Amino acid sequence: MKSQDSSQPIGLYCHVPFCVSTCDFCAFYQEKPRRGDLDRYLLAMDLEFTQLPRNRVVDTIFWGGGTPGLLCAKDLERLGRSLLKNLSKPPVEWTIEMAPSTVKSDKLEVLRELGVTRISMGVQSFDLNLLESLGRLHNPKQVYTAWERVEAAGFPQTNLDLMFAIPGQSIAQWEADIREAARLGPSHLSTYCLTFEEDTALYVKLSQGKLFIDEKKELGFYERGWELLAELGYTQYEISNFAKSDAECRHNMNTWQMHEWIGCGPSAASQYNGERYQRPANLEEWCLGMESASTPKTERVPVNDDLLLADAVIFGLRMNCGVDLQSLSVRFAQATKRMDLEVKLKVFEQEGLLESKDTHYKLTHKGRLLCDSVGSALLDA
Repeated sequence: MKSQDSSQPIGLYCHVPFCVSTCDFCAFYQEKPRRGDLDRYLLAMDLEFTQLPRNRVVDTIFWGGGTPGLLCAKDLERLGRSLLKNLSKPPVEWTIEMAPSTVKSDKLEVLRELGVTRISMGVQSFDLNLLESLGRLHNPKQVYTAWERVEAAGFPQTNLDLMFAIPGQSIAQWEADIREAARLGPSHLSTYCLTFEEDTALYVKLSQGKLFIDEKKELGFYERGWELLAELGYTQYEISNFAKSDAECRHNMNTWQMHEWIGCGPSAASQYNGERYQRPANLEEWCLGMESASTPKTERVPVNDDLLLADAVIFGLRMNCGVDLQSLSVRFAQATKRMDLEVKLKVFEQEGLLESKDTHYKLTHKGRLLCDSVGSALLDA
């Protein structure tokens, strides 16, 4: 597949800083790296930014994966200035993820001056016991302090992440977290069901039979969250995302719609110029690649119109607006699997999981609750 034309949206995803779970510096959370290591990382990012395409306008930027806020204000400014120098124009949307414990006024001032438009803060919960059970490094007091600083900095958009189905969490506690988050007044809220990642204390407990996944209870958390957020003025536009008017995350929407994005930094993933690939997760390997201008790529997968059409349907159905199969068929004109997808969509419609009008499909309430199962079945089809 050829790269999409210059009129199509393209996003830039930066995996910063270099504390990813699979790289040599995951201990960065416990101890600060040497200054020389940080400088080498920043220089490698400078080099990667120079490789960005000059014939495309980057619409959105997302700094995340790891915790960008761990960098000091001076380093954040250097990284941002380096990036902007290699773009043809400033992005329409620029999001940065920050943990509450890393939010400082000098960092926020730098980010505001750079043109960052959205601060996304991983609160997870306002309940101290639940935060401790998750192994989070912040407490509720730090959340409130961080929020005061974010509000004072005056960013146009803000997001708070919340987590549910935490072991020991009740529906009442979930409601309390939602109400407290809404009281703070962010323009956007993201809610995530707890997943058990390997090599974590919670995963070990799950594998030992000390914890259990209660799917029926999880569905209860989903439904109550959706109901309450609607009552509090947040419109659901994707399974896990809720926004006030005109506050949807454009970067994520472009990704779900299978437009292109370029990832920068160790372990960063891209979908660009006819393939999907990742940068090496190992910091040394990534740095050497940038320093030698070899643009290292791992896990390379060619993408064709059949793959992009299927993924655009699977991820597009996560959005409340749904997908239009005819429009997608025009975008991905070389796809040969449209009929297979359409047959499966009709089956889901008969089962009450989808509703349609002509070639436009969207999930019903029941379908949203079973979204992952629908996606898996479409992938198999």
